[in-house]
Order: sequence, then C-alpha cells, then structure tokens
Amino acid sequence: MKWMATGKVLMKWSSKINVALYLRTGGRLGSKFRFGSAFPRGIPVTLLTTTGRKSGEPRLSPLLFLEDDDRIVLVASQGGAPKHPMWYLNLRANPEVTVQVRSRIRPMTARVATPDERARLWPRLVDMYPEFDSYQSWTDRTIPVVICDPR
Repeated sequence: MKWMATGKVLMKWSSKINVALYLRTGGRLGSKFRFGSAFPRGIPVTLLTTTGRKSGEPRLSPLLFLEDDDRIVLVASQGGAPKHPMWYLNLRANPEVTVQVRSRIRPMTARVATPDERARLWPRLVDMYPEFDSYQSWTDRTIPVVICDPR
C-alpha cells in the first residue's frame, strides 16, 4: 500500500509542475501528455478552472480533452477510482468554468453528456486514450463525460 501513497504524491507533484509549465509558457510546454512511447505525438491537455464548491476559490486541473466542434469534452475518470474527481463535483455545483487550450482561455458552461452524447463520444475518447476503457472496467460507477459549451 505504500507504493499507492507514493504514486499519489508523484501524480500530485507532476500535475503541479505541468500546470506551472503550461501557465508560464502559454501551453507551449505541458499541453501534450506523453507517457513513454505509447503516445509519441502526445494527447492534448487543457487547464480547467472550476470554482471550489465549499471554498469558492478557483481550482485549476490539467485534464486530457477532446475537441468536438466548438465544445471541449472531458472525462471524469480519476483513473478508475470509486469516487468522482473534485473538479467534477465542483462543476456540478457551479457549471461556469474556464478552459485554457494552449494560450487561449475560453469561458464555458459545463454539463454532463446525455446518454446519447456519451455513446457517441466514448469511442472517440477511447481511441484518443485507450486507458479510459480500463478505468471504466475498474469502477462500479459510470464515468461521466463532461461537455463544456461556449458561453
């Protein structure tokens, strides 16, 4: 179990470093997720800013995303954990968010995809990042797909 705690600490710090690089360089660094040779071209990363549902403070999360026309699509997988990620709980409480893709910051309204939208988008998301299917198999909850619509 010690390795799990170490993994969480590493993920937390790597996330903080990624956000700092992304912000400092306007997304020139940190806007692609690469893990070894599995994703040589990288998977796009966005910075999602939500409002903390308890604190009211801005909360910044680096997330993999898919563009669907003028919408941004996110997956609330939390690596297949049994509980939803905090960013998801925050946007459910306050759906007004900002999304940064490289240097472009957009005000958006987040919502959970309808079952039909999820069925249409899930194969594209898995094609982009196959681990999403693994994450779904590891949890009893249906992993939400979130659509951010322009305001």
